[in-house]
Amino acid sequence: MAKLSQEELLAQFESLTLIELSEFVKAFEEKFDVTAAAAVAAGPAAAAAPAEAEAEQDEFDVILTGAGDKKIQVIKVVRELTSLGLKEAKDLVDGAPKPVLEKVAKDAAEKAAESLKGAGASVEVK
Repeated sequence: MAKLSQEELLAQFESLTLIELSEFVKAFEEKFDVTAAAAVAAGPAAAAAPAEAEAEQDEFDVILTGAGDKKIQVIKVVRELTSLGLKEAKDLVDGAPKPVLEKVAKDAAEKAAESLKGAGASVEVK
């Protein structure tokens, strides 16, 4: 197997959906026994950093808690939001509660939640 350059790897990651990328990160962490979390510097500033991060949350998860009566419409919206295939989107909707989008901006999370609610789904934004 040929070694991929950094640019080639980034191009491959760009083609993944957020869910596929999340699954890759989990598999990578398990395989190499590492975490992708950023290291926090030690000292008094480190204690203040988590409090500030909680106060100014800038990444949100959109979690599908239920499909409602219009399951087909919800699957269509999930496909639009995530670019998943039909089977993957159906599995995600059937397996609710599950995250549809992870670590997205507040406005994107709100738009996604409104789209899902408009299709009849129950949604939670965290």
